[in-house]
Amino acid sequence: MRLAVVSPFVDRRHGTERALAELLERLARDHHCEVHLYAQRVADLAVSPPQRLPANGSIVWHRIPAISGPQLVQFLFWCFLNSVIRTWDRFVRGLRIDAVLSPGINCFDADVILVHVVFHRLDELRKESAPGGLRGIHRRLYYRMMCAFERWVYVNPRVRLAGVSRHTASQLLRYFARDDAAVTPHGVDSNTFCPMACTRRRAGARHRWRFIESEIVLLLIGNDWRNKGLTALLEAAALCGDLPLRLLVVGDEDVAPFAGLESRLGLSHRVTFAPPCRDVLDFFAAADVYVAPSLEDSFNLPVLEAMACGLPVIVSACAGISDWIHDGLDGILLRDPKDAAELAANLRNLLRNPDAMRRLGEAAVRTASDFTWERHAAVVHALLVTQCAQRR
Repeated sequence: MRLAVVSPFVDRRHGTERALAELLERLARDHHCEVHLYAQRVADLAVSPPQRLPANGSIVWHRIPAISGPQLVQFLFWCFLNSVIRTWDRFVRGLRIDAVLSPGINCFDADVILVHVVFHRLDELRKESAPGGLRGIHRRLYYRMMCAFERWVYVNPRVRLAGVSRHTASQLLRYFARDDAAVTPHGVDSNTFCPMACTRRRAGARHRWRFIESEIVLLLIGNDWRNKGLTALLEAAALCGDLPLRLLVVGDEDVAPFAGLESRLGLSHRVTFAPPCRDVLDFFAAADVYVAPSLEDSFNLPVLEAMACGLPVIVSACAGISDWIHDGLDGILLRDPKDAAELAANLRNLLRNPDAMRRLGEAAVRTASDFTWERHAAVVHALLVTQCAQRR
């Protein structure tokens, strides 16, 4: 199968982009697809230039130029230019594509869309706590544009939708009356993310981040920290001020909006902010508990990776991965992710019982073992094959 994949970025530093990198590798290697990747930036993935003769099992990167400016302008330019270049490749270079795959809305001719976020839901959350100033105006305009695109694209029955969780599939039903969305959760590489690997690297990782052994490190990974629940996490840490807690917060975000809250809560020397990197295992090795009080999350891949590493996890019931977590057995579910008192109580109950932490981590490893990238790729490949057959 000759496949066009349309995504602005692919790397292993961010959740959605890392999931796409894992998927493309397996579509090429295991399902012998000839993958033509249209992207602005690619890292941590073996690709070939378009000048080289492609073959089944290869990933060819067609580089799309990018511009600077507000995200809304960048996105419109990206959608326009990737469409123009793909049209040129088809009619001038004779590149015939069997199917188009897109993670989210990146074009308007996708055959299969992997839905990682539903902007209709994010826009509802934005209205509840909208930031002011130019940033708030831009976000409102960007979300409205994406909601309009969702109404245009997602209601088209010829486009096959695949949510990364039952949570996401239910939103596609709620907002777009799509009761036919497939569910294909992300996977995890258990050879990389495993308790043994974290144990080997723990001392070095904690030394690099300047954590001492007596400290309890809470980890949160992801962008859009407001949506990831960082406010509730900071407030909960302050309520547990008598405990030797440290917070490791990872993401491509501006720290400034949280600096004032961090200072008011007396946490200035307890919080470490770090940029994302390819070697995310270092973060898990340094941590004792993974905390994800997300206001909304289609899946939340770092939670699954933390579980595979044997970390006890505290997860919002508003995250897609909560569909597969059994409260109190292989993780702890937060009913209200905004409730810092609930989160603080769960932290105290967990940390006062090391045996419970150990049992929770061991059960988490068993649950995570059911999620493989091979299974994820097989489901996506089957959807693509079905779409190709229907087009003929």
